[in-house]
Amino acid sequence: MQRIEHLTAIIEREDDGYVALCPELDIASQGQTVEEASGNVREALSLFFETASPSELKERQHTEVYVTHFDLEVG
Repeated sequence: MQRIEHLTAIIEREDDGYVALCPELDIASQGQTVEEASGNVREALSLFFETASPSELKERQHTEVYVTHFDLEVG
């Protein structure tokens, strides 16, 4: 039975490419473009869900993830 997981991808530039991180499961991938990094992390997540045991999924999954921006005075 298939289900839909609502996940987050944080994508940032790193050197000559991009790194995509799914913070809910701490799984990352990379690519030369934002689109490629996004596709690669989706593929990595699909493979993880195909092979992970229920206990591994429970151990790794963070159920509350918040992404926010804020200003901080420094210096």
